[in-house]
Amino acid sequence: MNENLFASFIAPTILGLPAAVLIILFPPLLIPTSKYLINNRLITTQQWLIKLTSKQMMTMHNTKGRTWSLMLVSLIIFIATTNLLGLLPHSFTPTTQLSTNLAMAIPLWAGAVIMGFRSKIKNALAHFLPQGTPTPLIPMLVIIETISLLIQPMALAVRLTANITAGHLLMHLIGSATLAMSTINLPSTLIIFTILILLTILEIAVALIQAYVFTLLVSLYLHDNT
Repeated sequence: MNENLFASFIAPTILGLPAAVLIILFPPLLIPTSKYLINNRLITTQQWLIKLTSKQMMTMHNTKGRTWSLMLVSLIIFIATTNLLGLLPHSFTPTTQLSTNLAMAIPLWAGAVIMGFRSKIKNALAHFLPQGTPTPLIPMLVIIETISLLIQPMALAVRLTANITAGHLLMHLIGSATLAMSTINLPSTLIIFTILILLTILEIAVALIQAYVFTLLVSLYLHDNT
């Protein structure tokens, strides 16, 4: 009960050296691969899910946008596996760090925006000023649209960070309450433990949904600029 509430969000170290890089590189090692012509059920299910997700994200894109399909699929797999690994006891979730999420959001957003300015600069500039805008409002709308464009990567990173962090904190609080009540009232402990199990199931769903939402928003930004 005396454990720091935010201890699980502190970047771990090994012999005084940061271990976040090793943890970030660990999830891809858990993805099974096959060298055989006929795959087993696990590989087949994995490939089916990848194709389904890729089809949903790439349907709205043109040929130039579909060149990003490998990057977007890799992104959603990385975020999903990282979020799920963070639900294990005594583990660390890199996606609870705003710096990590910004490091993913800013380059992808910047790449999509730069591609938009290079391929169709007229359409890209047209977003800053809606058609039919009164002349006195033009400077204000240009400023507002510029701010809304620049804030997109921050919104991506903050959304992912807030959802994952909130779920981890809630699980920590309910788990601490379960331990505290176990020596006081057994029926109440069973009720709280049931809530904890349901919350864990919800967090598994949130981990997958947030990975999909993050990647889908990047895909939408790409669609607007291709």
